[in-house]
Amino acid sequence: MRTRPTGSRPAGAHAGGVRAGSGAGAVLVAAAAGSLVAVGLGVYGRWHEPAAAAVNVAGFSSGVAAKAWLGSIAFVLALGQLWSAAALHGRVGRRWRAAGPSRRLAAVHRWSGRAAVLVTVPVAVHCLYALGFQDGSPRVLLHSLAGCFVYGAFVTKMLVLQRPHSPRWSLPLLGGALFTAVTAVWLSSSLWFFSTSGLSF
Repeated sequence: MRTRPTGSRPAGAHAGGVRAGSGAGAVLVAAAAGSLVAVGLGVYGRWHEPAAAAVNVAGFSSGVAAKAWLGSIAFVLALGQLWSAAALHGRVGRRWRAAGPSRRLAAVHRWSGRAAVLVTVPVAVHCLYALGFQDGSPRVLLHSLAGCFVYGAFVTKMLVLQRPHSPRWSLPLLGGALFTAVTAVWLSSSLWFFSTSGLSF
């Protein structure tokens, strides 16, 4: 009978360790890319001369009103993302835990995320081009920072999704960070607008 030399490790364990290390490295690379996106948006917004107007969606009285409502739609879709992610991991509802993750639920999760990002594009254009990165008050500073962070976290998450051997903790962590940033953006902008101007269009 052949015995393994003392201190040696099974080939499978070694391969698993290599995959774990490469997966963690991929997360770091993705995080670096996302950080560059967030910082780049902040620098552009800071040094760009605000144009005062950028987006004026038909049916809204102003670009700020359109931004508030579109931001609210994105926030509702983000809530759907949070629920569908929890359901996919068996964290909510006995029915979902018993049935297991379904293709329909996975499709809802993917498309609600895509829709949320698309809805935020005119909001981001308005913020960056018309208003720029501002820090005149704690609320405005929080909104500027969170807005830049949203796209940095989104890019990081999308890059990690392309890596099949990424650590199990990476997607829940990035998804939670992205949802937190979207919530901060909504609280510091849309909710503030509705609380000061009412539910106006």
